[in-house]
Amino acid sequence: MTELLSRLEGDERFRRLLSQLATGRGASAGGLWGGAVSFLLAALARHAPSAFLIAVPSVEGAEDLAEDLRLFTDGEVALFPAWETAAEEEPSPGLAHSQRVALARRLGRDDVESLPRIIVAPIHALMQPVPSPDAVGESTLKLRVGERHRIERIAEWLVERGLQRVPMVEAAGEFSIRGGILDVLSLATATPLRIEFFGDEVESIRAFDLETQRSVAGLDRCEVVALSGRQVAQASGGTPRSLADFLPEGAWVCLHEPLEVQDRAEKALEQVGAREGLLGFGAVLEALSAHPILQTYSLLTPTEPETESFDIRSVQGFDGEISGICRELDRLARANDPVVVFCANVGERERLEELLKDADFPLADRLEYRDGFLATGGFEFPALRLACVGHHEIFRRYAHRRRPGRRAAAPIESFLDLQRGDYVVHVTHGIARYCGMERLNRRGELEDFLVLEFADNVRLYVPATKIHLVQKYVGSLRVRPALSKLAGSQWETRKAAAKAAVRDLAEELLLVQAMRARLPGIAYPPDDSLVAEFERAFPYEETPDQLTACDEIKADMEKPRPMDRLLCGDVGYGKTELAMRAAFKAVAAGKQVAVLVPTTVLAQQHYRTFAERFADYPVIVQVLSRFKTPAEQRQIIERTAQGGVDILIGTHRILSGDVRFRDLGLVIIDEEQRFGVEHKERLKRLRATVDILTMTATPIPRTLHMALLGIRDISSLMTPPQDRLAIRTRVCRPTPQLIREAILNELARDGQVFFVHNRVHNIDEVAANLRQLVPEARFLVGHGQMNEHLLEERMTRFVDGEADVLVSTTIIESGLDIPRANTLFVNNADQFGLADLHQLRGRVGRYKHRAYAYFLVPPDRILTQTALHRLKAIEEFDELGAGFRIAMRDLEIRGAGNILGYEQSGHILAIGYELYTRLLEATVKELRREPILERTEVDVDIDLNAFLPDDYVVDDAQRMQMYRALAHAETLDELRAVGDEMADRFGPLPEPVGKLLARHELRIHLEPYKVTTIARRKGYLLIKFLDLAKLRQRFAPVGKQLRVIDDTTAHLILPPGVGEPMDIVAWLRALFANAPAPAI
Repeated sequence: MTELLSRLEGDERFRRLLSQLATGRGASAGGLWGGAVSFLLAALARHAPSAFLIAVPSVEGAEDLAEDLRLFTDGEVALFPAWETAAEEEPSPGLAHSQRVALARRLGRDDVESLPRIIVAPIHALMQPVPSPDAVGESTLKLRVGERHRIERIAEWLVERGLQRVPMVEAAGEFSIRGGILDVLSLATATPLRIEFFGDEVESIRAFDLETQRSVAGLDRCEVVALSGRQVAQASGGTPRSLADFLPEGAWVCLHEPLEVQDRAEKALEQVGAREGLLGFGAVLEALSAHPILQTYSLLTPTEPETESFDIRSVQGFDGEISGICRELDRLARANDPVVVFCANVGERERLEELLKDADFPLADRLEYRDGFLATGGFEFPALRLACVGHHEIFRRYAHRRRPGRRAAAPIESFLDLQRGDYVVHVTHGIARYCGMERLNRRGELEDFLVLEFADNVRLYVPATKIHLVQKYVGSLRVRPALSKLAGSQWETRKAAAKAAVRDLAEELLLVQAMRARLPGIAYPPDDSLVAEFERAFPYEETPDQLTACDEIKADMEKPRPMDRLLCGDVGYGKTELAMRAAFKAVAAGKQVAVLVPTTVLAQQHYRTFAERFADYPVIVQVLSRFKTPAEQRQIIERTAQGGVDILIGTHRILSGDVRFRDLGLVIIDEEQRFGVEHKERLKRLRATVDILTMTATPIPRTLHMALLGIRDISSLMTPPQDRLAIRTRVCRPTPQLIREAILNELARDGQVFFVHNRVHNIDEVAANLRQLVPEARFLVGHGQMNEHLLEERMTRFVDGEADVLVSTTIIESGLDIPRANTLFVNNADQFGLADLHQLRGRVGRYKHRAYAYFLVPPDRILTQTALHRLKAIEEFDELGAGFRIAMRDLEIRGAGNILGYEQSGHILAIGYELYTRLLEATVKELRREPILERTEVDVDIDLNAFLPDDYVVDDAQRMQMYRALAHAETLDELRAVGDEMADRFGPLPEPVGKLLARHELRIHLEPYKVTTIARRKGYLLIKFLDLAKLRQRFAPVGKQLRVIDDTTAHLILPPGVGEPMDIVAWLRALFANAPAPAI
């Protein structure tokens, strides 16, 4: 961009502006349409002696402007964000606070070279007070490898300054201490730090990953800024100060749209000023006025006679049709050189180049392609013979773009958080109550045990090394499971009954699969360049799960039998994109696609999404719903029958007898469980002839997914997309103050609000009360009993931002995607099912801003136990991927009928969910004649003091996690990885932990050889085994030292001098290193 900026620097108007700013005077510029303002400001910033602060009206505008500035400059562009809080809550540490503190610190330094070239801030952020650089400096601890510090004193210092001590650091403002290791995530950095001490000396400093808790990079030094969220949100003593107060000498300021900036400032002060302690606009402006100020306007401003007017034109002549695109690009290319086209990715660029080539576009050499989005819009600068346009404008695609995130969050793997009093299942002995973990002395050997209580108060002590035999019981919260009798026959009877039922289920599913395999289907051709290009045009980065699922769906479509695949994924995890890829593959092969959805509102939503995504391609997308007039419906049905519609989206209306397709190839079903019996029968008939892709937002647990592999085609999306923030969830009794504050908070950040009230008879009364409570907001009401055209009009108005609050019934529940809507209220939340509450919560938090969900319970209502459990679950499970845990808790609350059919629910209640899925997996493999690798349980009893000391792994949950990781290690490499993780997270391995690893090492060596016990005796080792041939193979190097006593027992004579436990370990280690591999 340097050459283009140099062109602008030769413009007389630019030179006059530069002169005025350089001499300390104010200036103004108008007519800067779209991205032209970023272009001008980037050029001016090259000449600013220090930082260039740009204040804009809104949060969204700040993000868009910052993104565009990065297209035009190589210098750093820093965004100074506004913090966000829930109603009636203190500011809590978060990424916005970290960015604010970090920038305030940088401004306090004397080194101009270290400052960002440009700072972009919404006016709301500038009105929020910041601690001074001096105050931040006083709360900063600098550490360097080799220095001496007392870790206890550092902990006291952190607590004094408001940081929270926790077992494991997971968020900003937290720290933990484990032995000589300090983990901390301070507010001035996005990097969690792990500082390891040897005595009082800082031995190492490492950055670590919050998701894996593993170290990722070594550092020589670090700085820990100890400020709480409240301290960040306030001045540290004295008068509250704005970031504007700390701008360095030589800084320049720009107010973009100054009238709107002032209006937004006054509204913010009125709405949240008192709660956030906002400074007045006058105070901020006074601080800014210490620096030369440039005022910029998108349009000409005749009231400002000194304004430099730039005759910038918009580029709004594109109509989305290829002929119109060529015509407008031709006009721009003849008047400008170059025409810069910004494409979000390679796929967009390739598609446009191919279209222009096919259309014989004559001036392609005048188009210059650049990576980027141009969020604020394209522009034409006649004086410079320059035009810039975004690919999204050419094809009239205006969907919100997700900016690249720092990383994708890790998938939720399990539901194994055991608490004292929880019911558990011991695979061999049955259902028990977990009573905690105890350390016992067994023949002088210390070892940790899980204490399980069975019927008649009988207790069983299970070695922690056998923790894999104990599973959390997931069945139903409605009925407490009966505790099993130890050594009784009832448990084996239950397991046998469940196994028989599992076999019936598996045989039925295998039969269905075999029948489908014999049916003729459509074998789609492999992907061609057009399909690949469509996928490359996806503007976001796919998660690994999306890529895997996409491959599975396409592989099914290419087989000569009908596809019937279930696509599971939490709300907002990218199922629709995979559906659109499948649809494109079908259309590219000349087939038609039907998309079946449960509600009219969702049909409209999918129609907009599909039309947007397919805009670059000659694909006709239509929607058939009651929002269309009878005449429009007849026309769509006729065109569909003639093949004039490629993708038809609709409710069950498209299953009607009068809707016929010329060549239907694929049916996509969203939330099939919400359709009636009659519609499901029609779908069953369709399954025999066309490919079916069914989507559900109720994710199935991974263990069940694995168990069903081979008898049901399932793809699961378990990884959240990048940049997604968890939704803050509160279950509360409503108060006028809470509702008013939450709505005003959302309005202050240019957002929208859903208020769900699922009673049509008084929904207007509720809306009227809300209007009276928050007169500043604009309200709309929508529900399913409205005239369809009025409902469509109101939903469209809300999507277009013409209202701030939508008061509606649960018509918003399925799939509605409005990125600006980030606050949700659900009235009478106790009347909803858990999955319904999760679905409703999924309507917010679909963009990059923190979302808030308030589940309201009437003040005078007494809740049932089931409702209490349901509401507690929705409040607790508010992290990303919570749908998995929601599904598991739903199993507890409602039973398992929604996943496997109600006839299987009783067996899950009888033996617990996890054991049930293990039986299912084993049965499926047996029926498919696949090998079943059954693990041999090995008791290693050689008097090792092997355990995780309490002062090494302090937190019970983390100790349980590490014992489980050790028990699940199946290879020496996996075991070494667990040891490395413990050393990284908790410090050097103490002796008992080294011995614990040695015990598992012996277990791993002996499991493949069917050894069940190896115990230390005087002068020999007692060995119990299941397979003599394998035993001889394992101990071949010792020859006659192995003495077989009977069919299950042998003695291994120890060499002279080998008698102590660790000597035995060393001897066996050397022995096994020379032994042959087991025969399979």
